[in-house]
Amino acid sequence: MGKKVKKEVEPPAKDVFDPLNIESKKTGTVVLMLKSEEDEVLSKACEAIYRFADKCDENKLQLLDLGAMESLIRLINHEDRSVKRYACMAFGVMAGHADVRRYLRKTDSITAAIQLLGDEDDVCNEFSSLFLSHMSTDFASKLSIGKAEGLEPLINLLASPDPDVQKNSVQAICNLVQDFQNRAAVRELGGIPPLLDLLKSDYAVIQELTLTTLAALTQDVDSRVVVRENEGLEQLVEFLGNKEWEDLHVHCLAVLSNCMEDTDSLDEIRSSGGMEKLLSFSVEQNASAPVQANTAKAIARAAKNVENGKILHEQEVEKTLITMIGGTDEQVIVAGCQAIASLSDNLAAKDTFRKSEGIPPLITLLSSESGHVREAATLALANLTLNNTNNSNEVVNAGGVEQLLTLLQYNKESVVVNSAACLINMAHDINIRADIFKRGIIASLTEPLKSNSTKVQSKAAQAVTAFVTGADARTEMRQHGGLEPLIGQLQSGDSEVRRNASWAILACSSDPPTAAAISKLGGLEILQEINDSDQRKNNYSLAALDKLLDSNLPAKYSLTGKLSSHNIIADGFYDAGQLRPNTKFMSLDELAKQDVNQRRPILLVNCKSSEPIKTTQEDLADKGSRVSSKASYTRRKKKDKEAQMREEAERLRAEKEDGVYRPPVDTALQSYIDDVTKYIQPMPTTKEQIVAVAQFVVERMGGEVERGKLADFSWDLHVAELKHELKSNIVPIGRIQRGIHYHRALLYKVLADKIGVPCSLVRGEYNRAWNEVTVAASLEAGAPRYPPTRYIVDLMHETGRLIRTDSSDAIQYMSL
Repeated sequence: MGKKVKKEVEPPAKDVFDPLNIESKKTGTVVLMLKSEEDEVLSKACEAIYRFADKCDENKLQLLDLGAMESLIRLINHEDRSVKRYACMAFGVMAGHADVRRYLRKTDSITAAIQLLGDEDDVCNEFSSLFLSHMSTDFASKLSIGKAEGLEPLINLLASPDPDVQKNSVQAICNLVQDFQNRAAVRELGGIPPLLDLLKSDYAVIQELTLTTLAALTQDVDSRVVVRENEGLEQLVEFLGNKEWEDLHVHCLAVLSNCMEDTDSLDEIRSSGGMEKLLSFSVEQNASAPVQANTAKAIARAAKNVENGKILHEQEVEKTLITMIGGTDEQVIVAGCQAIASLSDNLAAKDTFRKSEGIPPLITLLSSESGHVREAATLALANLTLNNTNNSNEVVNAGGVEQLLTLLQYNKESVVVNSAACLINMAHDINIRADIFKRGIIASLTEPLKSNSTKVQSKAAQAVTAFVTGADARTEMRQHGGLEPLIGQLQSGDSEVRRNASWAILACSSDPPTAAAISKLGGLEILQEINDSDQRKNNYSLAALDKLLDSNLPAKYSLTGKLSSHNIIADGFYDAGQLRPNTKFMSLDELAKQDVNQRRPILLVNCKSSEPIKTTQEDLADKGSRVSSKASYTRRKKKDKEAQMREEAERLRAEKEDGVYRPPVDTALQSYIDDVTKYIQPMPTTKEQIVAVAQFVVERMGGEVERGKLADFSWDLHVAELKHELKSNIVPIGRIQRGIHYHRALLYKVLADKIGVPCSLVRGEYNRAWNEVTVAASLEAGAPRYPPTRYIVDLMHETGRLIRTDSSDAIQYMSL
């Protein structure tokens, strides 16, 4: 047997590290392992970080603080498949934290993630798309994804067989298309057809995200065309018919609502029977309230297009909407009312709502406890009654007027505005307007006029304009305090409020009492101020000031210094002199309370109607004369003075008892009017009447005055004596027997107005005033008859002389 030889064992190499299995429970240690050069270590570290980050947001934040993201960004493109996979998983999950995303925006992580899309490993596709779905929630990241051309690979992944990849990709696209810049890009990259395919997904979350994405995309017209061309409308209608997807029907209706705005799409839905299905779904007994409400909203949006309104009317959607508002769910009722309001732009639909008994349910809704229901119901009624008298009558017959008047005091501004709009619409019919007026519309508008809401103020002012069409209405405006807030609105900073308030003031200024009240409340000064501003004035403020002045001739004469021929002076007129800048125009009552002063008197025009004048033999003898004889005038003067004294005593007694100023009756002026009516009015030509009235005025005012001799006329002493005698600054014009230019011009205007002679009154400087008349036949020989020529009537120096307004003599008369 041979001898055994002992085998020697070689010692291990000195430079080789023995394998070491490490188990660590420290997060920091694992993060450090991400910097290892061994694939196995990297893979295990990435896996551990993924599982740790997936547990909660606090873990993600801890990993961020430890610097894990820097290594993960580097490892998602690692050559080793296992390392790459786990790194992508951790990378995608970490982006779920807002602070992590804020950090990642400063890196090139988005570009790196986009490069992973379409990877052969579905896990990388899943978590890189998850990463982009998280990042796409931030606006800045959306821009980065767009610049890095990330949309196209995301769209390509929509066809992935992996539902997680589909879900993450459609989520990212859904976030991106919330900004309109990305919608066109998705359409141009062919993203709509694969989205439509996802409607057939077995996963509700994918279907919901798809519908939300399509709802955003179909806000653009071009995208709606692509949906229609790819038979998307049919798919959407079929989707609604599937009871298994009932929870998603609201989202589907949102897409259809967008598509139905296009007439072509709506017509296609109708042609394919989709509209009938849609309406039937919405009124089924087990139809959910959100589905019904969104169906009504879709109809409302579609009805904004005129052509769509015709199609909807042909499909008899009115019956469906009437059924909806008869239910009990608030959101369905509100949506139904809003749809009725939109569809009411179609005239045929308006009539159908009335004929289908759709107005009484709306009237019933006016008493609902819900402010939203009242708002929607009043809006529907306002639109149904617009330019439709039949519907307005139906509202009256259904008892809607009283409820609308009550709602003018409601605490929700939209309800008040809609109610007022409905009443304004109804006021276009004179009979309905009279009925509403009798029910107290003017009193009901007082509170809305005082509202702090500019919308309510504006609409209330419009309502005032609609209903203040008669003297009774204007009287109620004064009695119920409606003028004060209306005048206050003239100073509003809102142009619409100022415009409508000016319009209402224009309507209220049609009679002297209301015009005087407006002036007393400062309306005159406010309108002047507005019209002096190019930014604040409007056509109605200009017209309102003119109307106010035409209805308040004392104010007009004081403010403008001129009364036109169509401004007829009546009892109660007074000349308070030229209004100084920034001075309030004072009423006669206010002027009467002033102590007697040295200023020029306030000239009053106020006479009562006398009994018909009996013709005596003496009158017949004077008939051929242009003016009454001096003897006749003297006899009558004595009788008039006695009567005047009795009336003055009675007036002062009554004024003392109740403290209300009563203008003295000017019996002398009445006798002047009787004379010119009896003797001058029958004259054959206007020219003869003009001259005769001038002669009459000059005779009653102290006769002619030679040029340059006015200082010797002693008119001022006479007027001062009258003021002392009357113990007032107010002097009746008939009491003045020695008058100059402005006394005579006013008397001439009064008498000329009484007999129908067109005559204007113009105030000049230094107590000057004159009358201008128009004569068709020119006074110059050989001059043409037309156009008529304007003349100034000389009432001072050469009685009855007519002076052309464009002559040097006229300038001299007006200024000297």
